Amino acid sequence: MTKLRVGLLFGGRSGEHEVSINSARAIAKALSAEQNTSKYEILPFYIQKDGRWLAGEAPQKVLGNGIPLLESQESTSGGLTSNPQTQTLSQWQSPSQVAEVDVWFPILHGPNGEDGTIQGLLTLMQVPFVGSGVLGSAMGMDKIAMKMAFEQAGLAQVKYKAITRAQVWSNPCVFPKLCDEIEATLGYPAFVKPANLGSSVGIAKVRSRPELEAALDNAASYDRRLVVEAGVVAREVECAVLGNDQPQASVVGEITYDSDFYDYETKYTEGKADLLIPARIPDAIARKIQDMALQAFAAVDAAGLARVDFFYVEATQEVLINEINTLPGFTATSMYPQLWAHSGVSFPELVDRLIQLAMERHSPN
Repeated sequence: MTKLRVGLLFGGRSGEHEVSINSARAIAKALSAEQNTSKYEILPFYIQKDGRWLAGEAPQKVLGNGIPLLESQESTSGGLTSNPQTQTLSQWQSPSQVAEVDVWFPILHGPNGEDGTIQGLLTLMQVPFVGSGVLGSAMGMDKIAMKMAFEQAGLAQVKYKAITRAQVWSNPCVFPKLCDEIEATLGYPAFVKPANLGSSVGIAKVRSRPELEAALDNAASYDRRLVVEAGVVAREVECAVLGNDQPQASVVGEITYDSDFYDYETKYTEGKADLLIPARIPDAIARKIQDMALQAFAAVDAAGLARVDFFYVEATQEVLINEINTLPGFTATSMYPQLWAHSGVSFPELVDRLIQLAMERHSPN
């Protein structure tokens, strides 16, 4: 049987570069598992933090040690460019090995990775790829567009207000009125977020006018589109989705932590957060969350995979959708593969199914 050549694309220019490397290492291990080794050949491609693509020996080195490659290292460390199979090119150039790829597995988190940009490039290559297309990725990344899609689908969510950088960095007369509106419609506590950054980057919980003003100014430095959400006392639960036009939902899991909110440090520091799978919630609530996860998946036109996050307000039995992540963390300990492991799908099987879903979605028939 001819092996499918899987282009494992990782690294990238976002602040989640290291997370991408960890996800890629886990996927590479799964592709090398006994049940997959006869089906797939791995062709790794590493995108440096400056945006250059590397193929051959350099990405293999990063997958082996898990350490990001500095911009200068590809030409000075370990003779990485002395090997004709290794190519280092300037930005906007792709290594020649790109032509050998049968199916892409992009595992680039954050901007330029899960926002539709790399998906557009892969679409132009006319090669199948794992995950959502341009529309699903873009809507899943932009929190304002995402919320509008959820609203159109009739999914309950927390109150929010969309804001632009121009409103925040406006003249001294306009900004106070904006803050007045936020306080009147949302109150405190509230969360200020850049609309297009992942992994809680730039997010702040605010409880007062000075904190609100500072958080808006900080968030505006990250993105020209911002969202402010009303705070809610609730349990944070998540559900994984797998499939294309007939997706399936996993069991529901819960995240618990001691910090003020689920920020970047809490998310990626070992021991700061605990995953409880399955979540200890009523069966009816779990079914509702699974149903809403599938509705959210369809609302943004996602494909392949997604993790959908919710607030469960135990006092009122309300379920509020928070967000969808179309390219979630993919290490062995990440919530997405853990949810499927508890649903009877092992990590190697999950990777296999995602590749098959990519081939199915891009099939001409």
